[in-house]
Amino acid sequence: MSGGGGAMESSLIAKHLLLCCLFLVASALAAVAQAKTVHEHWDISYQFTHSDCVRKLAVTINGGTPGPTIRAVQGDTVVVTVKNLLMTENVAIHWHGIRQLGTPWADGTEGVTQCPILPGDTFEYRFVVDRPGTYMYHAHYGMQRSAGLNGMIVVAAAPGGPDAEPFAYDGGEHDVLLNDWWHKSTYEQAAGLAAVPIEWVGEPKSLLINGRGRYNCSAMASDAAAACNATHPECATQVFAVVPGKTYRFRIASVTSLSALNFEIEGHEMTVVETDGHYVKPFVVKNLNIYSGETYSVLIKADQDPNRNYWLASNVVSRKPGTPTGTAVLSYYGGRSSPRAPPPTSPPAGPAWDDTAYRINQSLATVAHPEHAHPPPPRADRTILLLNSQNKIDGRVKWAINNVSFTLPHTPYLVALKRRLRGAFDERPPPETYNHTGYDVYGVQANPNATTSDGLYRLAFGSVVDVVLQNANMLAPNNSETHPWHLHGHDFWTLGYGVGRFDPAAHPPAFNLRDPVMKNTVAVHPYGWTALRFRADNPGVWAFHCHIEAHFFMGMGVAFEEGIERVGKLPEEITRCVSKKGGQH
Repeated sequence: MSGGGGAMESSLIAKHLLLCCLFLVASALAAVAQAKTVHEHWDISYQFTHSDCVRKLAVTINGGTPGPTIRAVQGDTVVVTVKNLLMTENVAIHWHGIRQLGTPWADGTEGVTQCPILPGDTFEYRFVVDRPGTYMYHAHYGMQRSAGLNGMIVVAAAPGGPDAEPFAYDGGEHDVLLNDWWHKSTYEQAAGLAAVPIEWVGEPKSLLINGRGRYNCSAMASDAAAACNATHPECATQVFAVVPGKTYRFRIASVTSLSALNFEIEGHEMTVVETDGHYVKPFVVKNLNIYSGETYSVLIKADQDPNRNYWLASNVVSRKPGTPTGTAVLSYYGGRSSPRAPPPTSPPAGPAWDDTAYRINQSLATVAHPEHAHPPPPRADRTILLLNSQNKIDGRVKWAINNVSFTLPHTPYLVALKRRLRGAFDERPPPETYNHTGYDVYGVQANPNATTSDGLYRLAFGSVVDVVLQNANMLAPNNSETHPWHLHGHDFWTLGYGVGRFDPAAHPPAFNLRDPVMKNTVAVHPYGWTALRFRADNPGVWAFHCHIEAHFFMGMGVAFEEGIERVGKLPEEITRCVSKKGGQH
């Protein structure tokens, strides 16, 4: 009898497993059946714009900046056909936060994953959006991001899937793209950064919300004032309308070239629910610190007096502000106030710009949602310590990582490695550590042996890698800046933050291995360190760099290779700058 019962029990278990497998297969087939293809056709061209009321030449998509928001559902394929009409300038577009699983050549990073799109050429980006969330896209060639080539990507969760939102809102969504804006061209900025002595880009002239800001025309010299038109429709105040009593999701992305920002909706607390495509344990803030390359979703309740308008305010933090507050307006339907009427109050000024502890506390409060936590591997196979330092190389001010200032190769890494081209880049690996026991992060360091290199780190496929980013003093005394670092092709676990010099023996036991949030961009605070962990399981070559445009231009970045032998056949379109014999055209 016992033997028969065991056989029956085994049979039931087998049937149960079969039903589970059939259910999973059916779910997967249903998801495939629901997936669609989203098509975009973009012409990239220079156009005169008035984003902050001042006439300026900008890089536009179909004549506008920012570009159109790409809207898709988890599992969809996005196809963007890009025609470069700049005529004298190359283009590449990065899909920031999209992991490019199986399509590393679509990452859009010139010098890393593709040759740039040449003037007059057309290029097709094709990729799957595998995770719901709030993302962005922007140029990844030279400093074009600062010239206006950017926009948002919004991916909705697949209906009935495991990534359904663990929060509710009944008022709909608003998209908020934050940016900073200069009146100098990116050519002028780049030339200044490469000059001896350096000519820094300076603080932005305006802060934009959805591509709109308002520069004070009266502050311009008389001979330039004609270029400023305060009544131009392109710089009209952005209005976000809400219905009294409803709850709204605001999707917020920062594509700034320099500025760390603090964002606030006057009179309305914000509940943070998502960052970089991952749900977080909800927490309430009066205002939100957001760094270049980061995205957040917040919920707000439209529960204030509907008969007046409220400010949306964007303020510079972590740098001494030299830019006025960026503003937009929140307006209630049915209220007595005109939607574009200025609120009766002054725009919120935000927290003190140099209150580093305030910003670190928000970083520490951002942890994974308990129902959507992905526990990190318990330990790393490899640890890489990266020191951010400012150096002088041949008289030019550069940023360096472990005394090496990063340069991009002429032949993209992905092409060189797949074709096994020798001499296409420096095959000596960059240093994995620095003098972490003796380096004074608070002092001005000579760093006399700094050099430049286009070498890269080769990671064992499937290995677990810890990276600890260490901030330090710059060339000027008593000066350390926030650096937002972005990893292409991956999400990583954010294990910890600290102030001062990282100690590999003392600090790792305090890492958060319980509920670390996963992100693709993370801040390294002044004089501090940030630890992250990722699994090198996405075949390709991936950039990892400071998302401040000028800092990456000056060498603050590295590149990782993993599983290159697993990458499929490269599309010919990404190799147009490389001859069949391996040389440059």
